[in-house]
Amino acid sequence: MTKKFCVSLTYAKNDADKATVAFVVANAAVASDKDTVVFLSTEAVRLCQQGYADDVHEESFAPLGELMANFVKAGGTIWVCSPCFKRRKLDEGKLIPGATIVGGAKLVEFLSDGSPCVSY
Repeated sequence: MTKKFCVSLTYAKNDADKATVAFVVANAAVASDKDTVVFLSTEAVRLCQQGYADDVHEESFAPLGELMANFVKAGGTIWVCSPCFKRRKLDEGKLIPGATIVGGAKLVEFLSDGSPCVSY
């Protein structure tokens, strides 16, 4: 059985509920001693920018920024889709801690051993 887990996220403020739940699940995975990656693509790449998630707080959940910070502190990794990032003309100098811009091949390599991946 693999010790890896992936959460693929395509939403940000355009569906804060899905973005929040994705990081709740990612935190559960990393707390379960899984090598956990959150892959941000399409609109979700906006979450990699400092301050963007600060005002996202879904009822009954911790604030999204706090969930993201806790995920990274616990050893989780955030990968940001390079073409999606470039398409939105985001700023590499404003990446949140723990975020790395990667190409799709990095995700394919991570998943190639049959690692589970959930998508939001």
